[in-house]
Amino acid sequence: MTAPVNPLASRPAARWRAALVAVTLLSVPLGGCALFGAPEEPRGNRADPELLKELTPGVSSRADVSALLGSPSATATFDQREWYYISATTHTRPGQLPGVDNQRVVVVRFNDRGVVEGIEQKGEADMRNVAMVDRTTPVPGNERSVLQALFGNIGRFGPTPTQAATPGVAAPSP
Repeated sequence: MTAPVNPLASRPAARWRAALVAVTLLSVPLGGCALFGAPEEPRGNRADPELLKELTPGVSSRADVSALLGSPSATATFDQREWYYISATTHTRPGQLPGVDNQRVVVVRFNDRGVVEGIEQKGEADMRNVAMVDRTTPVPGNERSVLQALFGNIGRFGPTPTQAATPGVAAPSP
């Protein structure tokens, strides 16, 4: 004979299993969230502060700056006397644009002889907000009346030139 099973003894184990399954199912969707931290990605040409200390205004030349820091990210548009080293650190955010942290711009100014005149570092505190304009420029000819919208395509599509040249020939079936 088998011993009778006590229904009250198996309830705590069943609750424990149900809780374990619920926690497992809820933790799987959270695996891709920022709960575990997104890796940071460096962007641009970061000028190392230790290397900037090696540049001496009045002594270092363009060749020295290029050899030490590499090519600049940008130069001044109308004047080649300023070089910009632009860098930022980004991290991915699920379902959004990448988050940007630690933006920095290093400006190296040269005199007319190509010798470093000054070095300036700009951070997020030096940035200005630029307001975007939501207006659009109207283009004439885009306004269509209701009748043009309904009957605009009538007569636009006809037989192809080869079908029109040979009467009685049906178009090939697909």
